[in-house]
Amino acid sequence: MQPLSYSTPPAAPAAGAELLDERALSKLRWRCRRGLLENDLYIDQFFQKYASSLTVSQGKALSDLMELSDNDLLDLHLARKPLDQVEPALDRSDVHEVLSMLRNR
Repeated sequence: MQPLSYSTPPAAPAAGAELLDERALSKLRWRCRRGLLENDLYIDQFFQKYASSLTVSQGKALSDLMELSDNDLLDLHLARKPLDQVEPALDRSDVHEVLSMLRNR
């Protein structure tokens, strides 16, 4: 799968997709705190734009991205490396969708 470009708009949540509830969103925000300021800035802007419309699937994908090291995550934000080179197990459509949303915050 090829990495998404910056100009690719994120897909709208599918009809009937379950949105994250307030408690799950709060836990996800806590989970997304990073040690690298640049990552925190990207993630904070992401939550400002998408918090009210995040689905359970997108939340899971974002949580999976948070397993990466700060440097790998920044490389993905800046499109320095494709996802399959950073972590092949994360080369999934849901993760690509969230990564596109992070880049288009």
